[in-house]
Order: sequence, then C-alpha cells, then structure tokens
Amino acid sequence: MNTQNNITHYFFIGIGGIGMSGLARYFKARGFAVSGYDKTPSSMTKALENEGIPVVFNASLSAVPRGFLNKETTQIVYTPAIPKSQEQFVYFKEQNFSVKKRAEVLGDVTKNQNTLAVAGTHGKTTTTSILAHLLKDSGLNITAFLGGVSENYNTNFINDGLDAIVVEADEFDRSFMHLSPNKIAITSMDADHLDIYGSAEELSHTFKGFADLVKDKSNVFLAKGLPLKGISISVDGNADITAEDITIKDGSYRFNLRLQDNIIKGFEFNLPGNHNLQNAVTALALAAPFVSPSNSLTKALASFKGVQRRFTYRIKSEKLTIIDDYAHHPSEINAVHQAVREMHPNKKVLAVFQPHLFSRTRDFINEFAESLSKFDSVVLLDIYPAREEPIDGITSQALLDLITNPNKKIIGKVDLIKEVKATSAEVVAMMGAGDIGEEILKVTKAMRHED
Repeated sequence: MNTQNNITHYFFIGIGGIGMSGLARYFKARGFAVSGYDKTPSSMTKALENEGIPVVFNASLSAVPRGFLNKETTQIVYTPAIPKSQEQFVYFKEQNFSVKKRAEVLGDVTKNQNTLAVAGTHGKTTTTSILAHLLKDSGLNITAFLGGVSENYNTNFINDGLDAIVVEADEFDRSFMHLSPNKIAITSMDADHLDIYGSAEELSHTFKGFADLVKDKSNVFLAKGLPLKGISISVDGNADITAEDITIKDGSYRFNLRLQDNIIKGFEFNLPGNHNLQNAVTALALAAPFVSPSNSLTKALASFKGVQRRFTYRIKSEKLTIIDDYAHHPSEINAVHQAVREMHPNKKVLAVFQPHLFSRTRDFINEFAESLSKFDSVVLLDIYPAREEPIDGITSQALLDLITNPNKKIIGKVDLIKEVKATSAEVVAMMGAGDIGEEILKVTKAMRHED
C-alpha cells in the first residue's frame, strides 16, 4: 500500500472511471477517508455517493472537501484521461502533495500479494470478471479490481480477502507495467492506443515487457498465436489448454476443458460468441490450480452472468432484442457481429455505433467501415472525443462514406429513441465506449413502455 504511513485521506481526480472507482472502493473499505472529482454525474458516481464517497463535479479547488487539503495526510490519485490543466490537479502538483497515477497506486496494492493479472486489447474485462467469479464462487477469499460491473455482484470491486488479488491489467499509458503479478494472461495484442504507442510494434514490445514481469513462463497464459512465451490457449484445439467437444444447447455453450494432460468435463457457459468462450477458457486456466475439486469450476462457470455492457441484453423478446456492448475497436465489432449471427440467425440486425476518440477513428477508419458494413443497417453517432481535440477530416461522416452497406445514416443522440422505434430490425446492437451507455438506458426505458 502507500509507503507514507501518515496518509489518512485519498482524493481521486476522475473518480467516476471504472478503474478509479474500484480503487476508491478499496481504500474506503479499509477505513480511509475517500472523495473525488469527476466531470459529469453518472450511474457510477451515484453508486459511489450512495456508498458514502462524496463526489464533486466542479474542478475548482474550492470544491475539494476541506479534509483533503492537508498535504501531510492526503494522497492524490489521478487518471491519465484527465487534462493536465485541470485546476485541482495543477494545485496539488504545485503544492507538492503526493500525487500518483491510478496504475502506480494499484501497483502498490499488488506488491507482495498473490496477484493474478489479465491483460489484452480485447477480452480482459470479461476474462477478469469470469476469473474473479470462479475463485469467489469456489470459496476463495479474494480482492478483485474489474474493468466493468459484474452482473453477479453488481460492482467492479470485490473485497473478501487476500487469498488472491485479481486485477484487470490495462495497457493504456503502459499502466500494467506498475503491477507485481504472480500469474498473468494476455487475451489479445491487436493494434490500439496508437495515440500513446505510435506503432503496433511498440504496443507488442510493451506487452512483451508485461509478460516478462513473470519469469516462470508456466505462469504466463496466452491466446494461441501471440508471439510470446507461455502456455497457449484456444477454443479450436492445437493448444496447451483448449475447449473440446463444443456444442450449443438452449443458447449456451457446452464443452470439456483440456488442461494439458488433464480433462475436466461438463462445462456450461451462457455468454454468446467465440470470443467469450475463449475468455472463459483463459479464466479457467488461471483458476484451475487454486480450485479443488474441479467440479466446483463447472458449477461456478455455469452461474456466471456476465459483465454490464459486454453483450448485455437490455431487451430480449420476439419482437425486439436490444444488445448493449462496449465494443470500440473493429475486432470487437466483428466479435459482436459473430455472436449476434450465431445466437440470432436469420434476423435483421441494426448496428448503432458511437466512435470513441478521433485518433482511434483515424487509425482504423477502413477497418471500422469493413466491420460495420456486415450488419443489415448502420446508424452512427458523432465521435465521442473523451480526452481529445478534433482532428481535421476525421468525422463520423468520413466513416459513413466508407461503409459499403447502403442502409446507413448519421443521427444525433436526441433521435436515438425515435430511430429504434422506427426500425424494422429485430435485433439492435448498440456499441461504443463513450456516453452511449447512458443513452442505451434511455432507449431501453422508452422501448419497455412500447411493449
């Protein structure tokens, strides 16, 4: 934990973020005074306030609760997503408060603990959440920092004990290099965050550095095909650990698990899509050494409900199905498409997509267009800028122009409900990592009244 023994207060700048809120809950649970700032209210900030963590939405210093202005007793934690000109951040730096990035603080928490870390450009949130559930449901007392809200526990933080710490290891800003893991999994290494890394090669190099944090490669688990040393994982055979005899029954996967020379039979898994089955096998590989007898793993996996905004069914009826997914990269959109076609064959599907970041849209604009063109119809929202300023020529219109499917349009958020009401599609897949999540809740509420 923090090396300064006199710290009694933690102030989080960007507390509404999924990683920041988990840490805030961790320190609150350990008896520290916790507060924070965020730009706008959200379901997450409301949940934190209900748990006794005050949140301010004014960036001025005057908004900071008085008890958090003592540099001797206050630790400032910030997310790299905030602008460095944020008034509170500038003040705390200038006044020589102890100021740390979220990743540094999470790294402090994992030191000298039995830490299981899951990284990857896609799949890490679901894999981490499955792993935490497998261990908790099998009787281990764990602490878990999840990159999404678990449907089983309705939180992104589990606080049961220190048999193991389960951590989502974030590659953004090289954050995961601050961790001290004992076992790791890497689910994918597709090009992303090129605004940070500059090239796919540099991203791969950083993932290799993360893998090298664990010297014993029998404790490094990798999706088959990744150019790193470790135990390979797949759902199509020809790997060290793999799902076998896969069938689909009543919308669920049934399979056996081959763990090198050992076979565990009788798994059932309720999340759709090959990518989610791969996530489940990865989580099982990490969990298996901790769990005996192995049949408790089959029971635990069958009871896993999913992660909010990861192929979440908001409405599922004969007339209309609405799927809510965090997908914000072409590979993730492709995975949603595969899962939709597998679980809803022969149904007309509308994709509603909010691009996330101007830089990501620029870097993958052709790939985005190709993945979105596979749906029966496409609706785009304007690009969600997050931390970025606009880039000349990079707009949702530029992306729309490259989509080959003629059934396409751009709308404003205010027209989303009207658009979904008017669609002839039986399945609506709503995707993005920006504020579309809040909009989907509004659409769901409106459409429930239609039923």
